[in-house]
Amino acid sequence: MMLRKLGIALAGAGLAAMVASGAALAWNEGGGEQDEALKILLDLKQKMPNDPKLKEKVRKDGIAVFEVCSACHTTEGWGTKDGTFPQIAGQHDTVIIKQLADIRAGNRDNPTMYPFALPQEIKNAAPEVGGGPYAIAVVANYIANLPMNPDNGKAPKGEANLERGKQLFKDNCVRCHGPNGEGSEEKFYPKIQGQHYKYMLRQFEWIRDGKRRNANPDMIKQIKNFTDQDMRDVIGYVASIPVPKEKLAPSKDWVNPDFDD
Repeated sequence: MMLRKLGIALAGAGLAAMVASGAALAWNEGGGEQDEALKILLDLKQKMPNDPKLKEKVRKDGIAVFEVCSACHTTEGWGTKDGTFPQIAGQHDTVIIKQLADIRAGNRDNPTMYPFALPQEIKNAAPEVGGGPYAIAVVANYIANLPMNPDNGKAPKGEANLERGKQLFKDNCVRCHGPNGEGSEEKFYPKIQGQHYKYMLRQFEWIRDGKRRNANPDMIKQIKNFTDQDMRDVIGYVASIPVPKEKLAPSKDWVNPDFDD
């Protein structure tokens, strides 16, 4: 299938309980489009295993919306090692939904991405899908199932003390992000294993310094006293955490077959 390139950017077991209960943290009050997309996603995930036609439709709809994302995040969803754009492949679908909903609602500042995450822009790119909560749900599902880059950006040699970073990670980050940086789909904690060093470094600094408005207040409090070197050490370690083999693409040269035309 021939998919046209667009010069625009669109900067992931517990889901049922989460949607049913309406549970939300202070930094993640939900509501509106986020809740609508989560409910659609839950419904699709329940039905797709027994409905191959629906599964294929959701996949194709996800591809159509993801074409917008691919202009910056690449067709593989791997972003760029220089940290300009993050790797989103393999991210929890709930996290993708939250971040997209936050950007669209103006709760997260992302001037590059905001204009192109808007409903009308997505509808223009994928008229058969539309630009509403369904579009967010299907693209989140597609992104979550993309294999990750086996060669993510690491800290430059000598910039980070990985052993010290490992201890900082254990003391400060494991409670939310997990021992291997796997995050939590249910709690909206992002997967950070396999993410590019320079992207994480920038986001960490913004969160520490209060520049990212949709950051978890618990994280802001936890890292407020980190020095710049603490930051480089812990992020250097995180970028070095190996991603499970089954989550990775077969090689760094893998090409997304959905866009290989």
